[in-house]
Amino acid sequence: MPTALLIIDMQQALCSGDEAAFGIDGVLDRINHLGRRAREAGLPVVLIQHEEDEGLLVPESAGWQLVQGLRTSGMDLRVRKRTPNSFHATGLDAILRERDITRLIVCGLQTECCIDTTVRQALALGYAVALASDAHSTVDGVITAEQAIAHHNRTLSFMNTFGPVIDVKPAAEIAMDA
Repeated sequence: MPTALLIIDMQQALCSGDEAAFGIDGVLDRINHLGRRAREAGLPVVLIQHEEDEGLLVPESAGWQLVQGLRTSGMDLRVRKRTPNSFHATGLDAILRERDITRLIVCGLQTECCIDTTVRQALALGYAVALASDAHSTVDGVITAEQAIAHHNRTLSFMNTFGPVIDVKPAAEIAMDA
């Protein structure tokens, strides 16, 4: 099944300082491992960056940049977004369809916002999804980050009424299908 890896919002402002996501060092290591495996398998890797007019993620600002330590390649594709949905008002769907992609591996930040929204939209658009259960994160909010991650891993694993399959499992167990 033609597959692509989506790395969502692994940006400096969300990975360091007061806004650093829970367990970010381990999450970054697992994302780098997924990226290496995807590139070795010849899969497209899409780096998605959130941007806003004010705040931490103003385009080209230090906080908007990809986090230091994220391994990238000149062959990686890039998408900029302004909403939690990586597909909304971006070229992501067209990029994937041009390459006949039918399955997405999803990782990155923030669990309850951009990961959740992008996964649900991907399923609604007909993509099968493999969510790396240990390679997405967030910050404490109404519930702890750990609780949010566990809740979304469980909740998203039940999203099977769209038609395409969702598979929620640790990064190391995700197959890299070309």
